[in-house]
Amino acid sequence: MNVMIDLCVVPIGVGVSVSKYIAACERILDDAGLSHQMHAYGTNVEGEWDQVFAAVKRCHEVVHEMGAPRITTSLKVGTRSDREQSMQDKIDSVKSKLERGVK
Repeated sequence: MNVMIDLCVVPIGVGVSVSKYIAACERILDDAGLSHQMHAYGTNVEGEWDQVFAAVKRCHEVVHEMGAPRITTSLKVGTRSDREQSMQDKIDSVKSKLERGVK
């Protein structure tokens, strides 16, 4: 089953800047071959359920290995059974409505 998630991994106890930990997670998603798009407060990820959640687990493992004693992660998870839809499809749908002035 394909899944789309919005992932926000927050290391705790590592100081104010967390960019190196987020970069490590982005590399994990890349290495897993998952489609992903970072945004200011997280990352959208899409792919096969087991691969996506294995990557989330790996993010936790690596961030702990980097010295974070605690991690809090927020996830939004979405699946569809009626048709296939990518992250880009969702974005394109909204943009086309904006261009046409649809309210």
